[in-house]
Amino acid sequence: MQQGNSCNSALSSSLQSNANANSSANASGGYGWAGALPAKQGLYDPANERDACGVGFIINIKGVPSHQILRDSEDLLCNMSHRGATGADERDGDGAGVMSAMPHKFLAKEFKNLHGCTLPPPGQYATGNVFLHKDDAIRQESMAVFEQTAKQVGLQTVTWRKVPVSSGILGPSGHSREPVVMQPLVVAMGEQLSEPDFQRRLFILRKRVIRDIGLDKWFYVCSLATRNIVYKGLLTPAQVPEYYADLRDIDFETHFALVHSRFSTNTFPSWERAQPFNWCAHNGKLQP
Repeated sequence: MQQGNSCNSALSSSLQSNANANSSANASGGYGWAGALPAKQGLYDPANERDACGVGFIINIKGVPSHQILRDSEDLLCNMSHRGATGADERDGDGAGVMSAMPHKFLAKEFKNLHGCTLPPPGQYATGNVFLHKDDAIRQESMAVFEQTAKQVGLQTVTWRKVPVSSGILGPSGHSREPVVMQPLVVAMGEQLSEPDFQRRLFILRKRVIRDIGLDKWFYVCSLATRNIVYKGLLTPAQVPEYYADLRDIDFETHFALVHSRFSTNTFPSWERAQPFNWCAHNGKLQP
């Protein structure tokens, strides 16, 4: 992980099936995110799980980004609270989130202020929110695997940004498996890639690290792309902008927002099952 001048140097040079193990029972007898979900038993079979949710979409049809689009999407999401669900403690939501265009203005400010990095032009870098374990050793190991895998596909992880969150608003279930949220800054390694080639490598990277690191280590890539980013979690609709401080920053601008409120029906809620997914969201009866 590089910072300061070395960070800009790395950026400058660059401008030239979730695995079966993730769905199998782990040592604690559970499966999925942090081993929190029960394994197949009695009449329960995780293969039969389905969702029923609420989805909303707002866009500036001329492609003009603004913070108001994001604010309006928050109202849209909160108006779909009836399409989501909560636990016995109403602070525990079944999951909610928002997908937006890549907020280049906001990210340029954050990476510059925190790491001294000058971002490349839009489309020449990728980032996204990555869930990682709270344990320092496990988290560092996962980040190292991510960086090494990126190198294997011709990409470079320049630095990581820790996403500020408000953990105090979570209920007991959400808090018990709450991950650390980090944003990797990923660029091409020493060569300029075409957009399709860059996207292919990002897809391979995302799939490989989720498979190799695993949900049992609290690892999940919400999105990793050049054009869009996903903020989600085991939240209620109203908690999404409150939990993620990024979404309240006036410099966070987008021309569209896709929001989702999850009703888990006969499934178990967990952090990675919240939506939107990497490129889409659905209102139920489909498997991610």
